[in-house]
Amino acid sequence: MKTKSLLVFIFFSLFVSLSVFSQNFSVSGKLVDLENQPISFANILLLSSQDSTAVKGTTSLDDGSFNIENVSAENYTLKISFVGFKDVLIPIEITDSDFVVADVTLEESAESLNEVSIIANKPTLKKEVDRLVFSVANTALSDGNMKEVLKNTPSVLILDNSLMVRNTTPTVYINDRKVHLSDAELLQLLEGTPANSIKSIEVITNPPAKYDAESGVVLNIIMTRNLATGYRGTAFANFTQGTYSRYNAGISNFYKTDKINVFASYSYTDDKIARVSDERVNYRDNTGVYERWYSDIDRTTWSQTHTLNTNFDYFINDKNTISFSANLLYLPEFEYITKGHTDVLDSGFNQLYNFNNENNSNDDKYNFGFDLDYDLKFDNGSSLSLNTHFTTYDYHRDQQVQSVYNDVNNNFDFRNLFSTTSDQNTLINTVQADYSLPINDTSSFAVGTKASFVNTDSQLNQYNLQGSSFVSDVTNSNAFDYSESVLAAYASFDKNWEKWSLSLGLRVEQTDTEGKSVVTNNTISQDYFNWFPTANISYQASEKISVYSNYNRSIGRPDFQSLNPFKFFLNDNTIVTGNPNLQPTVTDHFVIGASLNSSFFVEAYYKNMDANAMELPLQDNVNNLLIYTPTNLTKTTEFGFDLVGVFDITDRWNVYAVTSFYNTEDEITLNNELLKMDTWSNYSMMSNSLTFLKDNSLTANFSLIYVSKYQQGFQTIDSRLISDLSIKKSILNNRGSVTLTFADLFNTQNYTVTSRYLNQDNSRFLNQDNRYIKLGFSYKFGNTGLSTNQRTKELQERDRLEKGE
Repeated sequence: MKTKSLLVFIFFSLFVSLSVFSQNFSVSGKLVDLENQPISFANILLLSSQDSTAVKGTTSLDDGSFNIENVSAENYTLKISFVGFKDVLIPIEITDSDFVVADVTLEESAESLNEVSIIANKPTLKKEVDRLVFSVANTALSDGNMKEVLKNTPSVLILDNSLMVRNTTPTVYINDRKVHLSDAELLQLLEGTPANSIKSIEVITNPPAKYDAESGVVLNIIMTRNLATGYRGTAFANFTQGTYSRYNAGISNFYKTDKINVFASYSYTDDKIARVSDERVNYRDNTGVYERWYSDIDRTTWSQTHTLNTNFDYFINDKNTISFSANLLYLPEFEYITKGHTDVLDSGFNQLYNFNNENNSNDDKYNFGFDLDYDLKFDNGSSLSLNTHFTTYDYHRDQQVQSVYNDVNNNFDFRNLFSTTSDQNTLINTVQADYSLPINDTSSFAVGTKASFVNTDSQLNQYNLQGSSFVSDVTNSNAFDYSESVLAAYASFDKNWEKWSLSLGLRVEQTDTEGKSVVTNNTISQDYFNWFPTANISYQASEKISVYSNYNRSIGRPDFQSLNPFKFFLNDNTIVTGNPNLQPTVTDHFVIGASLNSSFFVEAYYKNMDANAMELPLQDNVNNLLIYTPTNLTKTTEFGFDLVGVFDITDRWNVYAVTSFYNTEDEITLNNELLKMDTWSNYSMMSNSLTFLKDNSLTANFSLIYVSKYQQGFQTIDSRLISDLSIKKSILNNRGSVTLTFADLFNTQNYTVTSRYLNQDNSRFLNQDNRYIKLGFSYKFGNTGLSTNQRTKELQERDRLEKGE
């Protein structure tokens, strides 16, 4: 016991002695901005006054305060830095007491303002020679999701669950990395991804040669970035009430040090969406209409979607970086129920019979993509990027279709019932290399190569009810194997003069495909080589006026689902099927334009598309069938002009307006008859961004989009007016925000699609559950000054897995 007491006494004596001799003190203070608002998560370093090496450091708290403990008595320099503000250096001398720094006021740095997260921004629009740049960071739009931002981006439409830019399906990139999913999966990904890290959307109508020739029009989502280190996270939840309620929630996390960047996000979406349509088909023979089919159809989909995205960057040194990313989409539940009633009438509108139809399908699928990158910077300023990508995709569907027929007196006649099971498995592998070389301060050169390999296996088995048991239907069962390889290389050159700017590029691609129907043993192969030049030239005529022109050539390869010859029966008489004979679409695109004062733009363009592929409803008037199948048109031409204006009504009210007038002409030989059709159309958009309250914490965005009647293939789509209002209020010291969105304010988004040419005579009126109210909440935690390395890094092959599903 005495020994223990002695040890305690000795330990206590040593502790006191060390404390007396070390005389450790603390340095504390508080950081504010010019408006006396606290600055949190700034970096504070104690530097040795002798060699300026860092001795100790910390970051400021939410209230702007900081405290550095265990500081020895010495002379130091206190360095305070925060992205977007000027560095502050304060010499301090610690002698025999704690040192308290008077409140330090940080001033914004003009050179760094583009990296600072500030409140109350308004969307801005900038026209560059080959693209339109729509900046949305820290606006009312940025607290929604990526899908809502795209809906409000000029020239972009989301119609019938598909993205469209000037009647063209764009390729979506995030930070110049492609998102390659089907249309349905892409919208699920965008809807489940928060928009609070989006800096801008680029609508690239003339992609440079480094983009795949299949890209056509590119939508590039630019995420914000800076150099601050630390941890940042965001949690969000949204509730939407349309015809049915739906919700999604998620969390994203980002951690950055000098050596690593780690990002991981997860979101879950539970959707129930209604879609109602009235459909009419008039079947004709040489004498005219002989039967009229009138259908009322109610479609309801339930889906549960899990998305997980992760990126890891390791900075080996200043010149070498290795990165890994994974983008995982999993749908364990996708239920599709269609109920319909069809009345069949004769030419005099007398009822012949009717039937009730019910189609139940249950899907599950996953789409997992993985990337490994290596980036190397050389001493001469050149850089080399290497990438390898792997995607595995699995899709399974169970479907049951039942039709109950009644005679002219509405008495039961007979029942037809069948079921199908279908599977699709796809593997995608790509490798690519890109090298860029700055020749001098005004010119640069780049080359690259890429190889992609795709293999997909599909099978469909159909079983018909005969008596009390199901019997295999060999006629409507099949298996389809498809393989594709694309070898590509490109070179590009950029040059700037005092008033001129020139960009030239050339991409070449060799494509080999083979599709084989296992049951029929029918094999279709394609082998083609293409050149894809691109060119941009601009001239700064004066300080306020610039003119430009560009040209590019692109290719659109059929997605894998469109090549699949399987027949999917929506009911006994409506079939969806692929076309293994589809050819690629080659597009030549010419543009000339001018800008005035960077606030008004006018542009004229012309597009020529050979073998343009469209899904057309084709009537079999002999067997009373309506077959939806992708078809190559002979030629499609489109020309028009765009007007864009950006201006401020007041300091708190910004407006941008876009209007486009264009003519589309389609040509095809159908049933040995040459058919031509053309339509003049208009797309107009006006977006208003407003800021309220003294602290600018309340913002709103109100947009109107008018789409006149236009044609798609030989279908005519009626006009519609799209109206959206988003209101955002920042709360909890700007860490939280509440967003309220009203979609389709005037209930004017429903429309009719009509096909009336030769012996084709059908139409459908669509109500797609576009009217809803959405309430969202998000909260940022950790270092809110950080921006993530988030990116969805895919290859263009992935978006062809099942487009138009």
